[in-house]
Amino acid sequence: MPISSDHGPTDRPASIDGSTGRSASGDGSIDPHATELPSDRRPARRVAALGLVLGPAAFIAAWAVAGARMPDPYSPVSDAISRTAAVGSPERWLMTSGFLLYAAGSAAGSIALRRTIPGPAWIANAVNSAATVGVALTPLDHSVGLDGAHAVTATTGYVSLALTPLLAAQPLADAGHTAAARASVGVAAAVGACLIATVGSNDASGLLQRIGLTVGDAWLIAAGAVLLTGRTLRTAAGASDPHRRRDRRA
Repeated sequence: MPISSDHGPTDRPASIDGSTGRSASGDGSIDPHATELPSDRRPARRVAALGLVLGPAAFIAAWAVAGARMPDPYSPVSDAISRTAAVGSPERWLMTSGFLLYAAGSAAGSIALRRTIPGPAWIANAVNSAATVGVALTPLDHSVGLDGAHAVTATTGYVSLALTPLLAAQPLADAGHTAAARASVGVAAAVGACLIATVGSNDASGLLQRIGLTVGDAWLIAAGAVLLTGRTLRTAAGASDPHRRRDRRA
């Protein structure tokens, strides 16, 4: 549907919820004061968004299969995912591949997040990607030093995974997507709570880790699925300025 402006009618791209967004001009550039989710049709960005879906999905599949195939006494309930990629593990290469596929997909997804959601959420996701590479490169049971490095990279990945939806919540709220913003905060809280709980629980630490990571990865998959539609989020502090808004016409 066209909109009127001082420079004549322009096309209004579609928003995430089916409403219409704003663009600065007919060339498709984004109005920095828009408060809705304008459509972005560029194929490269959609390919990047696909990483947010495929990377976490591959990771979940890898730890589920590797954990099921590990010999006793390994238990997915009490043992960490990284144990399936430890030196000498029969599932080491499967799980290491899962880590690297996750990192590659998430890294691509960071590009999509950077270009579509204002704020530092994409940075947290990029840190998560880098930390996951670190996890893959520091398998357990190699040496004391490498085990320590593994703990650092794993913790960094977990914290950055929790921060990604948390940092996306405010831009979502600013754009009027209250439910999505609240859900993002809830996801961040759940991931953080599971991380903290794994520290004090030996009998269920593996299960808590899997729950926390799956909740966080589900947010990434959902975000990627939305971004695959070509929709973006752009907000600005001056969005409420009536002089910056365009009048709609039928």
